[in-house]
Amino acid sequence: MAQLVPNPQPRQAEPPPVRKGSRRFHLAIAGSPNTGKTTLFNALTGLRAKTANFPGTTVEHRTGPMVIDGEPIQIIDLPGIYSLSAATPEEKVTGDVLLGRIPQMEKPDAVLIIADATNLERSLFLISQLFEHEVPVLVGLNMMDVAEHRGIHVDPNKLSLELGCTVVPMAARSGRGIEDLKVQIQRLFELNMAGSLALTPPPVHDCNACGGCPFQARYSWSDQIASRVVKAPRVAPGGWTERLDKLLTHPVVGVTSFLLVMLSVFYLIFSVASVPMDLIDGWFSQLAAWVALRMPEGLWRSLVVDGIIGGVGGIMVFLPQICILFFFLALLEDSGYLARAAFVMDRLMRRIGLPGTAFVPLLSAHACAIPAIMATRVIQDKRDRLVTILVAPLMTCSARIPVYAMVAALLFPARPDLAALVFVGAYSLGIFAALTMAFVFKKTILPGETKPLVLELPSFRLPSLRTSLLYTLDRARVFVTKAGTVILAISVSLWALATFPQSAPLNEAVELAAQGEALVAAGAVEEGEAMMVDADNLANRHQLSNSIAGRLGKLIEPVVRPLGFDWQIGIGIISSFAAREAVVSTLAIVYGMGADAAEDGSNALYERMQAARRPDGSPVFTMATCISLLVFYVLAMQCLPTQAVTRRETNSWRWPLFQLGYMTLLAYSASFLAYNLVQLLQ
Repeated sequence: MAQLVPNPQPRQAEPPPVRKGSRRFHLAIAGSPNTGKTTLFNALTGLRAKTANFPGTTVEHRTGPMVIDGEPIQIIDLPGIYSLSAATPEEKVTGDVLLGRIPQMEKPDAVLIIADATNLERSLFLISQLFEHEVPVLVGLNMMDVAEHRGIHVDPNKLSLELGCTVVPMAARSGRGIEDLKVQIQRLFELNMAGSLALTPPPVHDCNACGGCPFQARYSWSDQIASRVVKAPRVAPGGWTERLDKLLTHPVVGVTSFLLVMLSVFYLIFSVASVPMDLIDGWFSQLAAWVALRMPEGLWRSLVVDGIIGGVGGIMVFLPQICILFFFLALLEDSGYLARAAFVMDRLMRRIGLPGTAFVPLLSAHACAIPAIMATRVIQDKRDRLVTILVAPLMTCSARIPVYAMVAALLFPARPDLAALVFVGAYSLGIFAALTMAFVFKKTILPGETKPLVLELPSFRLPSLRTSLLYTLDRARVFVTKAGTVILAISVSLWALATFPQSAPLNEAVELAAQGEALVAAGAVEEGEAMMVDADNLANRHQLSNSIAGRLGKLIEPVVRPLGFDWQIGIGIISSFAAREAVVSTLAIVYGMGADAAEDGSNALYERMQAARRPDGSPVFTMATCISLLVFYVLAMQCLPTQAVTRRETNSWRWPLFQLGYMTLLAYSASFLAYNLVQLLQ
């Protein structure tokens, strides 16, 4: 049968290949989840890390430069895995990286394996597999401080002799042992450049036995080595962590506590984020005003102020919410709580065909669908992750709130209690639609049994503030560079659609502006300036009506008329396909109130919309039209940055296009039913 024996003497590695134009040493960091791999990576690379997907995959990795005595070293942070059995995309990609099978990526010169000193047997199983990949190995024995606190003693010298490679004891969270590790990394670099780097021979010797024997042999080998190098006290049952686990994984107490924790997080997102959001909005407004004063009036100023600055500001204003969400998720994950939350929610989520790990991304979609889709990486099953990505945008995000507020003000301008029900109904409809579509997808286009959730509950620990901040910064960088560039391009495109072709000046607007200037000259400044603002709004409305966007609105009017919409609402729908909240400012321009009327806190916009009439004299915004508009914006996919992130996460245009199609069809059908049903009831 297959057996594991102590390693013989290490043998010589092949001389390193000559790299054109670079002598950079490539070091891969591998290890199981919850071993402190990310903390160590941050300690070695600092804030210089770059996040990307492996070529041709949706598996994420991070790379970062490290310089030791002037020598460049490239650090590659591989996904956290338990084995190399290729049961998950992460395991397959890790094996391919170590074998040099990933396109456009060089095979690592050496591998740094992070082992958990508090659970050495688990780490040794992965180490035994990594030894077989013909790559020099260095072992970082992490979490030594936690092990010592628990009375666990691991002898790194004995472990080094057993494995036949260098073992560095360390505690990455406190920085202990980091300098010793850097010395060993430098030694690997020097040996690699000299062509004398030794390989650790694999401990597995197979005698063509059954396929399961190597796994049994690995576990036996791991237990034998651990028994010789680890001394641990007998654990007394019923400790405080065990009692806390019983509470947090209880079907009732666990669910209740998790909902309270997440409600607290979302309260902080909407309360704490308001101050930095206002600051960012104010900075961009001041920047736009500063640029407008220093550029001559014309198309170029309009492009810079309305297209570029307005586009960047529109996406950057949501950055505080993104940062707060990921910061608290990082704290919860680092503390060990998030794994318990996924476990307790698994039973509820499995009823609709999704695992418990899908609950956190769906819940975080109430802040923004972009980080929610990015957070689906915690879902191992490919089909379950794809279903979660497809339905996450149905959850009400913060960008929908201005639309809900507008509809609530139109329906119940003097009844805040009834206006609050509009929000409750919209949120409930989004949740119901997301869960229903997830159930439908699992029964139709993405069938398959939901795999039972098997996970290791990490030990409770005090989360690292530095690690959480670095993780938040990394997520913020991805959000800004990936999503921000898309919204900028779309904003410029929409500016062009609303600007061209240039219409001839409207006589009525010209005369009104002249009257305003005359009043200002006569000393009636306030009245004259108000008249000049009305003239600008009238001119903007005329320009928008005759622009490409206006013509498109009139073109699609026959399509949206069954929903109770006219061509002016159609313009708002077109503009909001880039960002759904843009419909408020668009309708403000259409109805002659200016782009920032809704932001001024004035009811003038809503009064103007309530007074709007169709050609036959009937009001535009009836109750049926308002409810139809609300339903449409609850269910429609009107966020191109979300589409861009879906494309990046699925590595295909097929699924974002499907997402856009099914959500548009769902929104149209539900809006049509709502409009006609309300009309019948009236």
